[in-house]
Amino acid sequence: MSNPNRHSGQCHCGAVAFEVELSNGLDSARRCTCSFCRMRGALAVSAKLDGLHVVRGADMLTSYRFNTGAAEHFFCSQCGIYTHHQRRSNANEYGVNVACLEGMSPFDFDEVPVLDGEKHPSDNGGRTRMAGVLRFVRAGNDD
Repeated sequence: MSNPNRHSGQCHCGAVAFEVELSNGLDSARRCTCSFCRMRGALAVSAKLDGLHVVRGADMLTSYRFNTGAAEHFFCSQCGIYTHHQRRSNANEYGVNVACLEGMSPFDFDEVPVLDGEKHPSDNGGRTRMAGVLRFVRAGNDD
């Protein structure tokens, strides 16, 4: 029996490839309103630090830190795609870009919770606040 929480992933150009076991499957999918996540626009799911293994292209990854420097965001240095990040809210977890997972798309989710990253839990007494819900409604094309 295969593990539904186990996924293969890669960046757009394929230079970086990884295997990941999601902590809570696809139920952990979320967006964030912090300045960086707003601009990046990715949908992230959760994995423990030891649950993500780069199998190709670790030397192609570059990283970015901002503000407090606690979160580290990883990108392919060739195609620029964000693959994952070590979270500020939980340094024992990665957020993994759903769009990098084989056979997955952010448009596979009808609704996604959006967390208030402007009032980050680390700056807010540990409270996680919801900012809203992002919805995707498919067009009724006749093809």
